[in-house]
Amino acid sequence: MAPNRSRASSSIRATLTACLAIAFLGSAHSRADYEQGVNAAFEGDYATAYREFSIAAEEGLALAQYNLGILFFTGQGVERDAEAAYRWTAAAAAQGHIAAQFNLATLLITGEGTAKDVESAVEWYSQAAKAGHPEAASELASLYSDGSDVDRDRVTAHAWAEYAVLNKAEGAAALLKSIERKLDAAELSAARRLFAQWQIGR
Repeated sequence: MAPNRSRASSSIRATLTACLAIAFLGSAHSRADYEQGVNAAFEGDYATAYREFSIAAEEGLALAQYNLGILFFTGQGVERDAEAAYRWTAAAAAQGHIAAQFNLATLLITGEGTAKDVESAVEWYSQAAKAGHPEAASELASLYSDGSDVDRDRVTAHAWAEYAVLNKAEGAAALLKSIERKLDAAELSAARRLFAQWQIGR
């Protein structure tokens, strides 16, 4: 498996059933289809889950679109189709589904199912992180600290790591400390000001 595919797979597979039981608003019909899809998914019947999620997703239900994107990405219940995964994930993200925003950013930064677009990925990660998604903030902290896909900016990296700690992301405290060790006093002060500004603007 190529590195980009591996990165996207590990991020998106981890969210496969994370939101299956979350309540939502929608029409009675789309809600019924979605709930049938949820029940099928929990029973391991992904073919039925795919069918029911597809109906609800076509009716515009963001949660169904999100889960349908995951099924297309993982190839459970349907032939794997990264482009379809991208389209449905993007549809859910556009409706404000936070986990879909994170997954969309991951697809964009890895170029899985779409052209690689780091700038858009950073925007979606940022939106998800500021809405409380833990891993989105950690991804941004790592991106800016590593400087592999974006210009290295450890001040911004530190601010995002603080967001990750705030959002209780796994490993965030260690990430914050590792970045902090690389900053001088002026940079650390700037990073904390940036984080404070983001907090005010939430």
